[in-house]
Amino acid sequence: MLELTERSIRTRRDRLAQLRQRQQIPVLIVGGGINGISTFRELTLQGIPAILVEKGDWCQAASGALSRMIHGGLRYLETGEFSLVKESVMERDRLLKNAPHYVFPLRTTVPIDNWGGGVVNAAKRFFRLSEKPTRRGALLVKTGLSLYDLYTRQYGSMPKHAINGEAATRARWPGFADWVKYSATYYDAWISAPERLGFELIDDSERARPEALALNYLQVVSAEGNNVTLMDTFSGERFTLRPHVVVNATGAWIDQLNQTLSPLETRKLIGGTKGSHLIIDNPALLAELDGEMVYFENKEGRVCIMFPWYGKVLVGSTDIRVDDPDSVVCEADEQAYILESLRFVFPAVHVRAEEVLYTFCGVRPLPASDAAVNGQISRNHSLQLLPPDSQRDFTTLCLVGGKWTTFRRFGEEAADRVLRLLGQTRTVSSAELAIGGGRNFPGPQRMADWLAQLASDSGLALPRVTQLVQRYGTRAVPLIAAITRTADAPLHHHAEWSNNELRYLIQHEHVCQLEDLLVRRTPLAISGQLTGPLVAEIAALLGNTLGWSESYQQQHLRDTCSHLARLHGLTDLTHTVFEEGARHVGNQ
Repeated sequence: MLELTERSIRTRRDRLAQLRQRQQIPVLIVGGGINGISTFRELTLQGIPAILVEKGDWCQAASGALSRMIHGGLRYLETGEFSLVKESVMERDRLLKNAPHYVFPLRTTVPIDNWGGGVVNAAKRFFRLSEKPTRRGALLVKTGLSLYDLYTRQYGSMPKHAINGEAATRARWPGFADWVKYSATYYDAWISAPERLGFELIDDSERARPEALALNYLQVVSAEGNNVTLMDTFSGERFTLRPHVVVNATGAWIDQLNQTLSPLETRKLIGGTKGSHLIIDNPALLAELDGEMVYFENKEGRVCIMFPWYGKVLVGSTDIRVDDPDSVVCEADEQAYILESLRFVFPAVHVRAEEVLYTFCGVRPLPASDAAVNGQISRNHSLQLLPPDSQRDFTTLCLVGGKWTTFRRFGEEAADRVLRLLGQTRTVSSAELAIGGGRNFPGPQRMADWLAQLASDSGLALPRVTQLVQRYGTRAVPLIAAITRTADAPLHHHAEWSNNELRYLIQHEHVCQLEDLLVRRTPLAISGQLTGPLVAEIAALLGNTLGWSESYQQQHLRDTCSHLARLHGLTDLTHTVFEEGARHVGNQ
């Protein structure tokens, strides 16, 4: 078992120094989303000193823009993807066991307007005779949930579904629209910190194989023969590696990377679609949900979701084909579309513009398809092998498609393919291997005693220890040891976070930019907790920890606020951040 103990800090400078000493390597994985990270983990568990690089931050793109659901894929039954649903249910239940600090059961309700509708069109979609989305009746939903139950009971322990009549539905959901005549309830799961789980998989991987390297902000810029050239985003320094296999796990950027690796490559593998989401602060809607998710069809039959999120409500999503994954943001018309879909279910709930605290979107790396309706494009994953050609001497393995829930299985399949190319075989299974802070995580019977012992040993108050364990699972143990060595203090503008806690994340978790900390290592941004003064305070803390000059700190703060405004709708930050930033820079 991998021990979760505090290690000496390996800085980015240390990692780049190690990279300079590496030339001939077995595997280079390009793409630090969840599928690339999973492949990295699977290979390091087999003793392969793989190198993982990402041009941005870990889980920055689609892997950080998911709906925060860990689900079996109920709607995939309608398109006949039974194996995908079976695999998804198995992997969902594995995550409930292996990442209990971040993945939790989620009671889900489906509002329904009729009993028998949608059966004919569902049959047409199943046999690929129609791609038109239509509303599903209670009978059709019950049929799907019965199959769902079959997989769930075989591979997990979730409660069975139930179909509720109008009286029971109205009693539980008085705010539902008049068109709702029935409802179905079942269980799936949700994930509280997907980006953190991605980083913990990386950390676990480097513990399994210390010679392995994971570097964010390192981009592939060219390839020739058996050489692949990488460039450090910050310094511009270039590194040349000679991999036996390159794993292309760049998601929506797969075709772009293939062109970089070999201009002769013309195959189109990806046809991505954009999914946008909103974080809403509306107490009436939060009260209606009362801890549950509503999984519903809007007027046009598009599947949407809403569920509680850090005291707010997460609502989504759209499904729009895009050609340029670098330019996607949640547009005003998408926001209006999502809010209109919400009103279709809860007509009495009115969301004001200022109640939309945060927006986010990502491009699903779906396989290239001629389907007329995006929802009919398969969510399954596949591996595409590109043999050496006249431009490059290495083999490229492309990871096409996939969904968050099945990342472990996809990474396992990719690693097994790489192992065959290397002439090696699997020796370790990850199926029952706990992840990061889920390792040795106490069950409900032991939790209270464990928390009390941690509080007693550390000298921290029990509520603070409980808070840290909720954020990091058992990874809170080395963090607590580190932050209690020197005097600590809460942030001036957010007393629930401390200076030493954030310094620990900066030093131990590959934080290179302010956005890494605000958006991915903590939930501060997506939970709607950012203010101008808080951003300025954390920017000063980050800059002082990393040794930035005052002028660079100010410029970085300005750039970050601009980026958060463009990508996440946080336009009000720029109005308050600079005056506060001037006070904080250099004072930490």
